[in-house]
Amino acid sequence: MSADLHPVKQETFDTTSNTNTDPKGYLREVDTFKVTDFGLYMARGANHPKFGYLESWLLPDLGLRANIFHFREGVEEEQDFYFDVADIDVEGDVWRTRDLYVDLVSLTGNPIDVLDIDELAAATSAGLITAEEAEKAIDVTLTAVEGITRHDDDAMEWLRTLGIELIWAEEVELAPAG
Repeated sequence: MSADLHPVKQETFDTTSNTNTDPKGYLREVDTFKVTDFGLYMARGANHPKFGYLESWLLPDLGLRANIFHFREGVEEEQDFYFDVADIDVEGDVWRTRDLYVDLVSLTGNPIDVLDIDELAAATSAGLITAEEAEKAIDVTLTAVEGITRHDDDAMEWLRTLGIELIWAEEVELAPAG
């Protein structure tokens, strides 16, 4: 395995206990969960050096996790939304994601950036994901890129045309770093 190649990142979102188990196995307290007919919204603090708050929407039918990272002062990132291509399973009150390596970075009005296709290929070759999962990741990526591009590079507008209205926090309080 190359130094960049990592096992599939998996997360658990338990709406009963208001917790999120992140890919490193850390149990995180969640401020807000909201279940809709199209997905799950999560909002929680983050002690990450670059960002102090995370909002995510899990969208199982699309194979996407839409994120807003609330960056700390001085961190310059040009993005409105960060999408993870993922397998999303729901069992009762527990949602699980398996990240399928590909990421999409959306800055409204600008062409969407597709990241980590090389990681997808390497993970497939290494047997970390199946060929079927890789094919799904590519299909999800192509569908999202086409949809966003056809809606003037506006990810939220594309989702609205699918009947998906994502609601984000008006304001958040960043958690301390560390």
